[in-house]
Parts: sequence; C-alpha cells; structure tokens
Amino acid sequence: MTGVSRYALPALIVGAVGIEFSPIFVRLSELRPTATAFHRAFLSLPLLWGWVWVFDPLPSRPSVAAPAVLTRQEWWTLVAAGVSFAGDLAFWHWSLQFTTVANATLLSNLTPIFVTFVAWAWFKERITPKFLFGLVLAFTGIVVMVRASLFVGTHQAWGDGLGIVTAIFYRAYLVAIKRARPTLSTMRIMAWSSAICALCLLPLAPTFGEPIIATTTAGWLVLLGIAWVSQVTGQGLNAFALAHLRASFSSVALLVQPATAALLAWALLGEGMGALQALGGCVILAGVVLARLASVER
Repeated sequence: MTGVSRYALPALIVGAVGIEFSPIFVRLSELRPTATAFHRAFLSLPLLWGWVWVFDPLPSRPSVAAPAVLTRQEWWTLVAAGVSFAGDLAFWHWSLQFTTVANATLLSNLTPIFVTFVAWAWFKERITPKFLFGLVLAFTGIVVMVRASLFVGTHQAWGDGLGIVTAIFYRAYLVAIKRARPTLSTMRIMAWSSAICALCLLPLAPTFGEPIIATTTAGWLVLLGIAWVSQVTGQGLNAFALAHLRASFSSVALLVQPATAALLAWALLGEGMGALQALGGCVILAGVVLARLASVER
C-alpha cells in the first residue's frame, strides 16, 4: 500500500465516526427533523464548493478534449442524486423521532439487501445461496426488532418502518452517485447533490410547520456540527476511503456504523437497547455481512 491509499483505512474509521455523530446532532437540534436535514445540506455548501473551486476547478474528464460544462445526462444524474439524498435525510431524521438511534441507523443500513435483490429482479443477475441465506437472516432480524419495538409502542415500530424507507432512498442515492462518478469528482458530486438536496428540503420544512432558523448559539453550533462533522468530514472521508479499499473489506467494515451509533447514543443520550432488540440487530448484521460478501463474490 503506497501513496494516499495508506490513509484509506484511518479515513474510513474517522469518516464512519463522523457520520454516526449525525443522529446525536439530530436529537440535540432545536429544530425539527426536516429543517435540521435542510441545514445539514445547506451549511455544508461553503466547504464543499470551496474545495471544488480550489482543488477541482473543472469536472474530472477521461480526456482533456472533453467539454468543461456538464452534459444533460450528468445534470439529470446529479438531480436524481440530490432528490434521493433529500428523501434519505428526511425519512431518516423523522425515524429518529420515533425509534432509537440504534434501530434507525441499523435499519437504514439495509441497502446491500436491496442492491442485490433489485439486481436479481430487474437485471436478472444470479443470486448465490449465501445471499439468500443472508436475506433470510436480515429479514428475520427485522421481524424480531420490529416485534420488540411493538412491545415498546406502535410509534417506535413506525420509526423502524421509516428507517427501512431510508435504506431505499439511500440505495437510489448510491446508484446515482455511481453513475456520475466516472466523469465527475467525488467532491463535485457531493457539492451538487447537497445543493439540490437543500433546494428540495427548503420548501418542505415550512409546509410541515417547521421553522428553519435556530434561535440560540447552541442551536447553530449543533447545525454546523451535523453539516461540517457528519456531512463534509464524515461523508467526504468515507468517499475517499471507499475509492482506495477493496470492496469486500470496506463494505463489511462500514457495518461498524450501527454499533458506533448505538454506543454514542448510550454514552451521550443515555439510550439503551432491550435484549430482544439487540438480538434482532445482531441477526440483521449477520445477514447484511453475508449479503455483502455474496455480492462481492458474484
């Protein structure tokens, strides 16, 4: 391992921690979920576009003869990324209002299950027995976790459902990012998708009766934290690391995020997890690990 790739693993770890501070910031925010999601995207724009203007003044192209302006296909891909990211943030922030940080984070990480299932259903890709076993494990864990949430209250089960919807939007976001990556840099994609995300969320907050202006210094510091720590630093380092690590390793390593979120919620918010929910979470993690490894092997 040479050059910048030697920093990939530390970047992955630091990025994962930065991302998993986001549910803590959401819980501490004095604004409602949609408004907080708007500021996560909006307040990240100065840093993201500053990076683009200084280090990436022109879109990355396969040849110097390629045009510097965005093509129509790239525009639509970036719009799809921004809209999907808006849905991802909105549903996930709302799920945190009804269920635990651990549940919301874990269920939003079901993306690899949907990735391979959609590839099989739409593109007729082969599914291995290992993936099928992982799929059964993951959904068994979901049933156990949601059942445990029902014992707590239907509101928590509703939050779990929003976490699953989050995973679907996150999957759409990843598809759009993958389509844009061959011709555009990671930071340029993040800058555009965050800008479009903010434009989508801005009218939604007032529609839901949510004020978008924090009234205290602490409130603004929380919003800056979720934008600069979770969005710019966490997502940026995560994107850098995934470009330099083997897919089989990085995909499994990212599963530390739900565990990190649960530990942070316990340490900072005093939020615990019941034995049945912990069992369901472990079963889901086992299923996702198998699904990701099976996807890499295909």
